[in-house]
Amino acid sequence: MSDTVTSEPTDGAGAAQRAHRRRGTPSRTSEPGAAEDRFRGLLEAAPDAMVIVDDTGTIKLVNAQTETLFGYHRDELLDRPVEILIPGRFRDQHATHRDDYATTRQVRPMGAGLELHGLRKDGTEFPVEISLSPLETTDGLLVSAAVRDVSERKAAEERFRALLEAAPDAMVIVDDTGTITLVNAQTEALFGYRRDELLGRQVELLVPQRFQVNHTRHRDGYTTNRQVRPMGAGLELHGLRKDGTEFPVEISLSPLETTDGLLVSAAVRDVSERKAAEARITELAALVESSQDAILAKTLDGRITYWNTAAQRLYGYSAEEAIGQHVSMLAPPERKDEITHLLERLRQDEKIEHFETLRVTSTGALLDVDVTLWPTRDTSGTVIGACAIVRDISDRKRAEAELTELYRQQQHIALTLQRSLMGTPPAIPGLAAASRYRPATQGAGVGGDWFDLIPLGAGRVGVLIGDVMGRGLEAASVMGQLRSAAHALAKTAMQPRQLMQALDAVVADLDVPDQLVTCCYLVIAPDSGSVTVCSAGHLPTLVTDPEGGCRRLPAPVNAPLGVGDILYQQSSSAIPPGATLVLYTDGMVETPGSDIEHQIDKLTAALDDAFTHTSSLDAAADHVLTALLPDAEGHDDDVTLLLTQIPAAPLDTARTELPATASAVSAGRSFVVETLATWDCTERTDDARLLVSEILTNAVQHAEGPVVLRLRRSASEFAVEISDLSPHLPQPRLAAHDDESGRGLVLVDTLADTWGVRPDERGKTTWFTLRL
Repeated sequence: MSDTVTSEPTDGAGAAQRAHRRRGTPSRTSEPGAAEDRFRGLLEAAPDAMVIVDDTGTIKLVNAQTETLFGYHRDELLDRPVEILIPGRFRDQHATHRDDYATTRQVRPMGAGLELHGLRKDGTEFPVEISLSPLETTDGLLVSAAVRDVSERKAAEERFRALLEAAPDAMVIVDDTGTITLVNAQTEALFGYRRDELLGRQVELLVPQRFQVNHTRHRDGYTTNRQVRPMGAGLELHGLRKDGTEFPVEISLSPLETTDGLLVSAAVRDVSERKAAEARITELAALVESSQDAILAKTLDGRITYWNTAAQRLYGYSAEEAIGQHVSMLAPPERKDEITHLLERLRQDEKIEHFETLRVTSTGALLDVDVTLWPTRDTSGTVIGACAIVRDISDRKRAEAELTELYRQQQHIALTLQRSLMGTPPAIPGLAAASRYRPATQGAGVGGDWFDLIPLGAGRVGVLIGDVMGRGLEAASVMGQLRSAAHALAKTAMQPRQLMQALDAVVADLDVPDQLVTCCYLVIAPDSGSVTVCSAGHLPTLVTDPEGGCRRLPAPVNAPLGVGDILYQQSSSAIPPGATLVLYTDGMVETPGSDIEHQIDKLTAALDDAFTHTSSLDAAADHVLTALLPDAEGHDDDVTLLLTQIPAAPLDTARTELPATASAVSAGRSFVVETLATWDCTERTDDARLLVSEILTNAVQHAEGPVVLRLRRSASEFAVEISDLSPHLPQPRLAAHDDESGRGLVLVDTLADTWGVRPDERGKTTWFTLRL
């Protein structure tokens, strides 16, 4: 240091010497140098960087620690402004603070709460603490600044704060007076306060009002005791949020001895969810114990570990008798293997619900029980046992058996009623048909489906199918009345549209609110190879052609019966002999969750497939039912399916047209005789000639011409049809002895095997048949 000392020192020591001389104190020439050396020695021995400046802020003296700390050589600092050691952003303020200090001249100790920074020669900044001491000299004020690098301490504080912020719990650090000195972000989130609202406040701010007095006493007691208290130390503690709500907490306390005194670190954990879970567990335990069902737990090897009161009532064993025993003691001997099988399924983590079986009580009585079992797991998720809920269903089983028998009886009665209302369609010679009816498997079983085959004479057949919406006896009753009415109306040989018009009036007369009926009526005419159809809102009729393929039969769209004020329309289509008409009700194609058009397409495909492999109508009907209704017991609506094959064309036909004059009678007789001779059917010629004569006579006398005479022969009968243009239908009557007419139709009724009159669009047709 000798190279920095001058004969007239300008530093603080020199100033002190001059001041000493001015006060007139005698001094030996050796004493100033010795004092100065001691002063410099003390300065160099100081642990902190020492910087002495005058009242203008000029550096007058530094020590070696200053050189080390700031990176300057001593001669680079002396006589330089002290602001050289201060970051540029603080220099303007520093000059003001320095001037203020020159006025107050008070000692400022280290760590006086200021955030200060130093600036090294290389431009790097670092945090510092500075202690200031004023020195009064004859040359003026000198200020001694002890500068300490607190980088490591600040880094340690930052690490501490980072650890504090990373803590999963709310951390609150208070001093020995209960003042909050530090909190982390979790504390803000948990209590709802901002950090600046907590720092410097009493910790009782976070304690409910009713506990604050005791808390102060406990805090003072802890200051004396100073022991670590772990989480969950058996205390019921509560926190208070900023919004005034309370919540249960656990608190871990740790004392921290510091140079500034005792600090207490409190880790606060919200245990609201755990407390709620404990409450639920307690509640569930009470529910389990008070349950009316037997509840037991067991290990995977079948040892009983829990047995509630209901289990004791059910089986007759007390908890002391049952716990520790193997669960197989509850199974009859023949069902011991069942226990082994159930335990194996539980080991495979399978839940078993509503398993119905037999169990045995302590007295040996057998019980019908419903058992639900589910695996229990440890904290790692490994299956370690099982719980079982057992319910006595003996009463239910007896009731089910009684209900099953009652249902069977009711079902038998209902089906008997249904069949009596539906009737049995007659077998019609020359007409192949197959039908299937499936009652609903839900409810009473009876419904509103019906079908009928009606012989109309002269080879014609009426085919009728209908569906009264709804189920039960009301639907069946309406169905029975409509079927009877439809059959009677069809026998009058009225056209399909007329029959629908009449049935619509019948439905209206039944006075059943909101009752809708779908119906379809077809008339098959084999002689003309045509089918006339009228549909009242019914599903489309399908046609399978003899050469293969399935299609829909064209028909006008009409509203269901019961709507009222509807003019029904009909249409006729040419259908080749051997083709099959397929009629069905909505139970065949309407299923929950499916589109009806898709189901009709599925029915079409099933019919196409059936007739590809068989020509039997019965086999085809069974194939269709299997394809569309695979579950015979799973349909909730009755189902009707009717397959009718178009009869073969007549073996021979003949036709002539006659005028409505007297000559037409003899011409008609001659035509019949000649035709029968040609067909080699002369055994019924006389009867045919007489009947044609009577019918033609009526036509000539009472109708308009021309008159059409048609003859048709099949393998079993001979038919004659006489058509005229009069809409008036002939009525048979008993003639008096003196009447010259009125016996023609009586004669026809006597000689013909069958006969009748049917209206048509142009007039009427009178027909009769004779067996060959």
